[in-house]
Amino acid sequence: VGTGSEEESGISALMAELTSSIPGIDEAMSFSELMKQVQSLDYDVVVFDTAPTGHTLRLLSFPTILEKALGKLMELKDRFGGLIGQASAMFGGGNPGQMQDMMLGRLEETRAVINKVNDAFQDPDLTTFVCVCIPEFLSIFETERLVQELSKFGIDSHNIVVNQVLFPEKDAEELAEWLDANLASLPKEAQDICSKMMARKKMQDKYIGQCFDLYGDDFNVTLMPLLDYEVRGVEKIK
Repeated sequence: VGTGSEEESGISALMAELTSSIPGIDEAMSFSELMKQVQSLDYDVVVFDTAPTGHTLRLLSFPTILEKALGKLMELKDRFGGLIGQASAMFGGGNPGQMQDMMLGRLEETRAVINKVNDAFQDPDLTTFVCVCIPEFLSIFETERLVQELSKFGIDSHNIVVNQVLFPEKDAEELAEWLDANLASLPKEAQDICSKMMARKKMQDKYIGQCFDLYGDDFNVTLMPLLDYEVRGVEKIK
């Protein structure tokens, strides 16, 4: 018969195997740990910089996935209790019935943590999502997918930031007029650089226009310029 510490070690190993393959577990537990750290500190706003869209959507769907997984485990507990006990014993556990209860208890603890995260996400007084994109097709497409999913999950989102915009205070037509008037006087290398910049600016303006068409009525759309330096450190952020 295994000791208490051996049983604890066995259930920990089994839980690691079970949970490591569940989509969204890493993101959800990271957010939970962050919330633990900041709850005791005096901050007005906490910015949680999420992973790219796919990871973020896995995080948002995780409570539903876990609920289904727990339901299946409960359903299988009576039908295949012996098999679960044998599997847990392979990881160094002791009494099969006790191991089942410990495993389900751990999953229930995880569900409680994730539900707390989900409640925080769905409270508009606590949480809002700011979608950040760049003015290119794939990024705008991913942003639309994210906005739709946020709405489905009941999560507040009314701000979109379009990053890395070339000369946001001017449109491509204004710049094209200047370039047409001055292109001939520029050296060949400068002409090539300006022509490439104009092609990029026209492409960006097309997607910025689509962004305002999609979100201009319901969202606050903010254009952030492409800077000459990296934004690193408090002084650069200010």
